[in-house]
Amino acid sequence: MTYDLFLGDRMYSSWSLRGWLCCAAFGLPVRPHFVGLYTGTMAADLAPLAPARLVPVLRTPDGTVIGESLAIAETLAERHPDAGLWPSDPGNRATARWLCAEMVAGFSTLRGDCPMQFQRIYRGTPVSGALRADLDRIETLWSHARAVSGADTGWLFGVYSLADVFYTPVAARIIGYDLPVSPGARAYCEALLATDPVRDWRREAARIAYDPEPYPRDLPSDPWPIA
Repeated sequence: MTYDLFLGDRMYSSWSLRGWLCCAAFGLPVRPHFVGLYTGTMAADLAPLAPARLVPVLRTPDGTVIGESLAIAETLAERHPDAGLWPSDPGNRATARWLCAEMVAGFSTLRGDCPMQFQRIYRGTPVSGALRADLDRIETLWSHARAVSGADTGWLFGVYSLADVFYTPVAARIIGYDLPVSPGARAYCEALLATDPVRDWRREAARIAYDPEPYPRDLPSDPWPIA
């Protein structure tokens, strides 16, 4: 029972990473298919999955097509109740859903100013008031999750869950642009990026060269640490 998962790109597509981790991080069988996110063929590549028009898109073994990351996450959690996608405690689970929903709808400045990328660590990224507000809000949500769950360190709800999946690309942005966050938040970001599925994803991403790069920044940088 293998899922078909349609993705855009490993190096830059944050939504693709979330979709992949919804399966790979919980041991669910998945077969990736990459569409032309940067080659202009994405619409044609996704046409057989209409009305889906953005990545990720999941196709179940029975042929059901699901777009949007939250819908994919909820479908997989429903189909695999023993895989532990959501926290088992009801209060933790409700809070995790809140964090994921706000992540999907929010943080537009962070998304726009700091596109996800796994190529280098930029130094000296300008932090506007709006970007600072996004970072503060993220830390507030993470602190609230830990207050609810009692998890002082490690995963937000004690065990790895969809909440950690949905904030992994946020962690890549924080680390990739060397953004100012608290030591605890930075340690959490580093832990998210050190999981085996993320390391595997980044290694595969590094196999493709981009000329020109989609999101160049005129800032000093260091290479992304070897995965």
